[in-house]
Amino acid sequence: MNKKTDKEKKITTAAGIPVSDNQTSLTAGERGPTLLQDHHLLEKLSHFNRERVPERVVHAKAAGAHGTFTVTNDITKYTKAKIFSGVGKKTEMFERFSTVAGEKGSADTVRDVRGFALKFYTEQGNWDLVGNNTPTFFIRDAIKFPDFIHTQKRDPQTNVKADTPQWDFWSHVPESLHQVTILFSDRGIPEGIPFMNGYGSHTYSFINDKDERFWVKFHFKTQQGIKCLMQDEANRIAGEDPDYHIHQLFDSIKEGNYPKWTLSVQIMPEKEAENYRWNPFDLTKVWPHGDYPLIEVGVLELNKNPQNYFAEVEQAAFSPGNVVPGISFSPCKMLQARIFSYADAQRYRLGVNFERLPINCPHATKAENYQRDGRMRFDDNGGASPNYEPNSFNGPKADPSYKEPPLKISGDANYYEQTRGVDDDYVQPGNLYRLLPSDEQKHLVENIAGSLKNAPLEIQEKMVEHVLKADKNYGDGVARLLKQ
Repeated sequence: MNKKTDKEKKITTAAGIPVSDNQTSLTAGERGPTLLQDHHLLEKLSHFNRERVPERVVHAKAAGAHGTFTVTNDITKYTKAKIFSGVGKKTEMFERFSTVAGEKGSADTVRDVRGFALKFYTEQGNWDLVGNNTPTFFIRDAIKFPDFIHTQKRDPQTNVKADTPQWDFWSHVPESLHQVTILFSDRGIPEGIPFMNGYGSHTYSFINDKDERFWVKFHFKTQQGIKCLMQDEANRIAGEDPDYHIHQLFDSIKEGNYPKWTLSVQIMPEKEAENYRWNPFDLTKVWPHGDYPLIEVGVLELNKNPQNYFAEVEQAAFSPGNVVPGISFSPCKMLQARIFSYADAQRYRLGVNFERLPINCPHATKAENYQRDGRMRFDDNGGASPNYEPNSFNGPKADPSYKEPPLKISGDANYYEQTRGVDDDYVQPGNLYRLLPSDEQKHLVENIAGSLKNAPLEIQEKMVEHVLKADKNYGDGVARLLKQ
């Protein structure tokens, strides 16, 4: 790691233009959506998407399977999305499970967040729900994402993984403590893909047939039960069977043991977001179930293995921008940026026509638009039909009936750091620690200290200060082990 020089360097864009803020993105008001005019944010994310060729920058190592989603409870008072239109309704889907930081050849049983990406082939087009096996994340503003992922990758000089960068980053970003607590708990290494939960993580919105908006969070609870690996067992498996999770899922489905998850949602009326004690669009926070209980929606079952890994798992491409009528977005800064970033990454990785690949194209409807040409255009490219609108030749037209109700926003365009409550970033990590049984508290402290001890003393001390603010016993436990 390079030491700080006497003269502080200034961040610029690729064109040499000074950057005024590299920690917060430009939004309309403190909770408003991100603005497209934030050139630095777009340049930073676009460059990040193109840093690796050809595998994914993140979520490179994965397993996948086909399945069905079946509605078990009526939630049509909250959403007009046809996927939820009746109890018993079935929808085909595909799911991709991945580690985040490792390359395609990395081990499955590392301590890492797991991607939980779902593509539902609905009659209104594809709905992609692209989340993780955790309800939160390390950051709440996407402008920090490339920097964070760099700390998870290889050292630019030695090309080996190192603990110092991640702990250095986390020690400067207190909002990460909640996710760090989850990651280093027993749930940080699932025993297998069927034995972990999945979450949409972000806040999304439901819109019903009266054009009423509700804020929603998605929870997929495993019906197989939560099972996790302890660090020593995970290390052993990583050396003996680095593809453990991938073949475990494949073999389970092949043998007819189809894994299932129960989908539930939390619903918040639109107006309540204004005065809720947490910013409901902050990805580093959860909504306590006591405030917004889980409402069951349906069952997801994986029941068919891929026939060809490259065609179905490697070429599967997801984007949070793919929502169907009745499901929409929120002012979550991370979600707003991912709407752009995910599709942009796939256009770079697979080509501009990636959604015409069989695994990505809609099943129950046909894509109709004026997009033409580009790499991997393997259909008739629109034939002789017009490639412009408006036209006089019966080309597809927009349907105003699908217009969403307006989202109320206000405020000046500025770079806003979240300010509500100085200690907000420490409350939920502390609550989580106190919820854990004593043996899991012990494992959490040991896991953190085992990694943090490899960072310089200054970073260790800074990180312990954050943990102490969450819970004194939590912080004292980490500090004690670091001194041994």
